[in-house]
Amino acid sequence: MALSMAEKADVRRFCGYPVVGQSPSGTELFPTNMRLEVRMNSLSSSEELLLRRQLATLTTLETELNRASENLDTDQAGVWSRNRSEIPDREHLFDAARRRLCHYLGVMPGPGLHATPDHAIIV
Repeated sequence: MALSMAEKADVRRFCGYPVVGQSPSGTELFPTNMRLEVRMNSLSSSEELLLRRQLATLTTLETELNRASENLDTDQAGVWSRNRSEIPDREHLFDAARRRLCHYLGVMPGPGLHATPDHAIIV
């Protein structure tokens, strides 16, 4: 079963690529990274299954990162004290998972996910 349009949009987003968009006739416009599009359209069923698992993990990590902002207003309450590095730690974990997705698909991270020296991958 091929990836849905929503799954492809998530892959592009998590890999750091911009939207593809549609022309007025409803056809997809030429994508920024054709290699990513070809990879997504030619996955075997077992590869699609692995990709869907990675998408589920990334969605969870993204949700947890967004929820971390709920505690920004509390520095200390009783014996509880917030982890001041929680958001950077979660961003690091999220971005590392995004880079693993790029590596799995055999594409370079997109412009929205620039490789940094401590995260650089060779594709």
